[in-house]
Amino acid sequence: MKALLCKQHGLPDTLVYDDIEDPVAKAGEIVVDVRAAGANFPDVLIIQNKYQHKPALPFAPGAEFSGVVSAVGPGVTDRKPGDRVIGSVTCGAFAEKVCLPARRTILMPDSLPFEQGAAFLLTYGTSYHALRDRAALQAGETLLVLGAAGGVGLAAIEIGKALGARVIAAASSADKLAICREHGADELINYATEDLRERLKVLTAGKGPDVVYDPVGGHYAEPAFRSIAWRGRYLVIGFANGEIPRLPLNLALLKGASIVGVFWGQYTSVEPEGFLRDVAEMFDWIAQGKLRPHVSATYGLAEGARALEDLMNRKVTGKVVVLP
Repeated sequence: MKALLCKQHGLPDTLVYDDIEDPVAKAGEIVVDVRAAGANFPDVLIIQNKYQHKPALPFAPGAEFSGVVSAVGPGVTDRKPGDRVIGSVTCGAFAEKVCLPARRTILMPDSLPFEQGAAFLLTYGTSYHALRDRAALQAGETLLVLGAAGGVGLAAIEIGKALGARVIAAASSADKLAICREHGADELINYATEDLRERLKVLTAGKGPDVVYDPVGGHYAEPAFRSIAWRGRYLVIGFANGEIPRLPLNLALLKGASIVGVFWGQYTSVEPEGFLRDVAEMFDWIAQGKLRPHVSATYGLAEGARALEDLMNRKVTGKVVVLP
């Protein structure tokens, strides 16, 4: 089969489109013919050896996918060839086939296209876990989403609205903010041209946001945290900026605020029952039109490096998807 391989650590242009052996399902595993694979920021890090998980070379990046089961290993009774599934792996999805434990897949509604299925699990799973579980976001509260036009950002906007929150979206251009508005944002902040703290004072009448959703890190983290409301919750999602901020802990004291870590991958492993409940509710929301995974571009497998380059260079709104 064909795969996009990382044979040496480096930037996306070092990836190689090559042949590898077809995977074989062992006990408890299934093989899935990949129809679509979502590109995510950790993919950019893992090929540079900058991610917490460091797979042995060579490997195919790609952590989420949708596809059709083509083979099942011994002991698998809840999946069969022909099932439409979505799933997540640490790496390996940028290939024509992927092999993984059957329990790491979820049956996909027939109404969900493969492209949207591949753009759903990591971004919406992360945002749902962050807002519903870790922040306990309540109807009527104000949510600030940084990096709001990215995959997890748009998911956070939609989930925030589904939970009844007022959502303020912050992004770096008018075009990106227009996408945020289309996905339900109530208020917009262009932090390339506006002062984030001053604009938040105006939009919240000085109170500040109850929850800050931050997948970016970098220099917007501290002004966002300084603006947070009393008993606010600051969600640490990731560091797409590349810089891990150092927040002054006296701010948490003065605001009675919480800095809350969000590690969705570990959550799915440690609390799988909760994860499956999350997905079931989100599938219901998709059916109701409350969630609309946004795929801004698709790429063939041989061009998958360009998907990661565009993601790395912040040219992406929503998600981009690789189609083997």
